[in-house]
Amino acid sequence: MITIRRSDDRGYADRGWLRSHATFSFGGYHDPNFMGFRVLRVLNEDRIAPGKGFGPHSHRDMEILTYMVDGRLAHRDSLTGPHILGRNELQAMTAGDGIVHSEANASEDEPSHSLQIWIEPKTEDLTPSYQQVGFAPEDKRGRLHLLAGPDSADPSRTAVINQDARLYVTEVGAGDSVTHTLPDGRHAWIQVVRGTVDINGNSLQQGDGAAVSDERAVVVSGAGEILLFDLP
Repeated sequence: MITIRRSDDRGYADRGWLRSHATFSFGGYHDPNFMGFRVLRVLNEDRIAPGKGFGPHSHRDMEILTYMVDGRLAHRDSLTGPHILGRNELQAMTAGDGIVHSEANASEDEPSHSLQIWIEPKTEDLTPSYQQVGFAPEDKRGRLHLLAGPDSADPSRTAVINQDARLYVTEVGAGDSVTHTLPDGRHAWIQVVRGTVDINGNSLQQGDGAAVSDERAVVVSGAGEILLFDLP
């Protein structure tokens, strides 16, 4: 079963310096039908004006991931920093028993475009931590590249998160087809980062998402980039 969440149906907030689309209920946006999917709790698409950002604020008991679409973000937290996050990079922060951080557009001239993701951890009161991983553009072309998961053979390329969930990125072009098998009891969320793709016969455009359950596999084709969440 595939349930599509169209881009235009998401929550939207415009603060002037921040334009944000919320796939699931977040902040002042509440939809009882979209409170998250499995352990995926937040999926926000943020565009931040040059030189602007979020001042210091706290989080706890959440795995917080940021994927850059365009531009750069400056990050600082109560453990580490400053850090600069750019294209083809992922930031992973375990909020654990409490962490304070700030994030802002690192450029005074160009906007930033990112996806902020919250995943519920398997346990509470973990020790906070910060990770940043990068990859070459060709790593995601025509194949799935693992950005984050419960373990990592190479911590410089795959972040470790405290949940039995995996986040992949892929970029498909003409003639490409990428397949991800889902074992019994596993689910997937697809988020289109850019372009137009086909997911098991369903056409999705930039900003669209899809919940996948009771399917043996996810087949991706078309011309675009997606994030694929493999979820318990």
